[in-house]
Amino acid sequence: MCTGRVDLSFILRAFCRGADGVFIGGCWPGECHYVTEGNYDALGNVHLGKKLLAHLGVNPERLRLEWLAASEGTRFAEVINDFAKQATAMGSLASGQDETVLQDRLEAALKLVPYIKLVERERLRVSPRSEQAYLEFYRSAEADRLFHTLIADKLTTSQILRLLEQRPLSTAEIAAISGLPPSEVSRHINSSSRHGLVRFDTDQNRYALTRGAQ
Repeated sequence: MCTGRVDLSFILRAFCRGADGVFIGGCWPGECHYVTEGNYDALGNVHLGKKLLAHLGVNPERLRLEWLAASEGTRFAEVINDFAKQATAMGSLASGQDETVLQDRLEAALKLVPYIKLVERERLRVSPRSEQAYLEFYRSAEADRLFHTLIADKLTTSQILRLLEQRPLSTAEIAAISGLPPSEVSRHINSSSRHGLVRFDTDQNRYALTRGAQ
């Protein structure tokens, strides 16, 4: 299978299911077996995936991409062993944080993948296709700005809506469960209310999803 078929959702789903690390091995740039340069699609997904993981509170080094030719069996074994040691040294995925909160964040991100892929295609696609171009772009202030403007806010909203799918909650309860500042929760709740996604349940004195958003 071409590395370019490794969708961002595959990466997030693996972490949602408790993987402590995700390794992707692809053909060397310029040597794509399918003449589609799918390895550059994989490179873009990994750079974006690392930004997502860091935002969600996961060490981005838990996601790794290496170029490997079919003839490089010895190097493949060495790289895999190195990654396994690295993952072991980092400990379990939820080390040092609330496992339930992390799970909610990961699943909220997974649900948002179709939107994230649209943003990547329209605003985060790198040209020309080269490792250096991808590295420079994803380390740039512009990439950070686009990520926080177009994706980070949506991730926070997705996380809040996911909590409200389970039961109505007050702003304070959402903040306590999610670890988000109350002011941030209020901002996203107000925005979601204006868009018809959330309503205030006067009987319970809590916010709930509108029927159409469920």
